[in-house]
Amino acid sequence: MPHVHDTVLLIPAFNEAGRVGDVIAAVQQLGLGLDVVVIDDGSPDDGATAAEAARAGAHVLAHPFNLGYGNALHTGYCFARRRGYRRVLQMDADGQHEAAMLPRLLAGLERGADVVIGSRYRDGAPPRTSPLRRIGTRLFAWLASRWTGTRITDPTSGFQGLSARALEVVVNDGFPEDYPDTDVLVQHARAGLGIVEVPVTMSERKGGVSMHRGARVAYYGYKMLLTLLLLPVRRPTPLRERDTVARLP
Repeated sequence: MPHVHDTVLLIPAFNEAGRVGDVIAAVQQLGLGLDVVVIDDGSPDDGATAAEAARAGAHVLAHPFNLGYGNALHTGYCFARRRGYRRVLQMDADGQHEAAMLPRLLAGLERGADVVIGSRYRDGAPPRTSPLRRIGTRLFAWLASRWTGTRITDPTSGFQGLSARALEVVVNDGFPEDYPDTDVLVQHARAGLGIVEVPVTMSERKGGVSMHRGARVAYYGYKMLLTLLLLPVRRPTPLRERDTVARLP
């Protein structure tokens, strides 16, 4: 893939045929000068997600099997670092994140922030969610705000912008495999990165299945609370060099 611009948009996708092409088309209509990269996380759809993304004009990185949302992002981050991108944007492939909001993320980066979070709770009515998920969001928003020293209202938002400094932090080999949310925001703050939220409008999913559903909501809460409790004592493994994946040729 030729490196045309200094900003790349990463779109993790799992079984998003019928939606990912429209998302890419909406991005391209804005004329923001972005390179678009879709990470197909092992979609069991006979290549339909990857083919649709490629037809729409995206560069596609394909996992041979499903590795999880966090791993899909990490693949994109490593690609962006190796290619020397200065800024990274990320959004979902299901149509929930509106392309028209991308300039708000870019504006936050241009004002000097390292991490810009698109929050659905800062402006207008957020999409409908279950009572359990609303409670969880409020709890982790409170925890994220306390840990980072910044008011965070939407810690689970995957609609984000990252500076080159932030990219150096997220390419570490310990990046979460499944749900990179509050724990990653805390790590950003501990690394001295500037975090801001900007208001964005989000829509309901255009189809497909959410990764936050059913019993997974309870698992997410358990896993995230345990991760946050262990953060003060976690250390990198001494058995290998740090960031080995990102620094492969």
